[in-house]
Amino acid sequence: MSKGAHYFDERPESAGRPGTVDVVLPDLHLRLATDSGVFSPGRLDPGTRVLLETVPPPPQAGDLLDLGCGYGPIALTMASRAPEATVWAVDVNRRSLELCARNAKTTGLDKVRPVHVDEMPPDVRFSAIWSNPAIRIGKPALHAMLTRWLDRLTPDGAAYLVVQKHLGSDSLQRWLSEEGWPTTRAASRSAYRVLHVTARPTTGHPPHHP
Repeated sequence: MSKGAHYFDERPESAGRPGTVDVVLPDLHLRLATDSGVFSPGRLDPGTRVLLETVPPPPQAGDLLDLGCGYGPIALTMASRAPEATVWAVDVNRRSLELCARNAKTTGLDKVRPVHVDEMPPDVRFSAIWSNPAIRIGKPALHAMLTRWLDRLTPDGAAYLVVQKHLGSDSLQRWLSEEGWPTTRAASRSAYRVLHVTARPTTGHPPHHP
């Protein structure tokens, strides 16, 4: 990837270098198309692996969300484990969305819906959100992104976020709890923690801080 380019750019300028990644989990094996300019194009990211190996099964119906889908390993795993649910795969990166759509087609997981973050239907609410969020976009952007999507959880919905310890998993857990989303540590493995986040129990507004 060229200097200054990021996988969270909308339209990566790096030349294409198509490849494949095998997603091998206890319950499935997917061969997915990848390319340069997307997140972790050469292998299944270790944090994503920790997430997919530790989360409980997703709800079997309704709408599910993969926030920051990349080429689709999380969304496609959700769809494989919940074949009757609709899985929305959102990203800012158009190349990622194209790859995710291609991978959904080739794997036959046709209930995956890759959508740009700004084109997501506004009325959809999610019973589960799984994400390896783009921590490197910086705290203000990260907090804005999480607020935008966590506030679309159904009242009984839950999110699972995987975050590296040295990139601030503990401080993110504190921030989420302070903002009104009950958050606990669901798993911890090697350098990663998986945070379990439930919907705000109030009307959706953060608690008042005197």
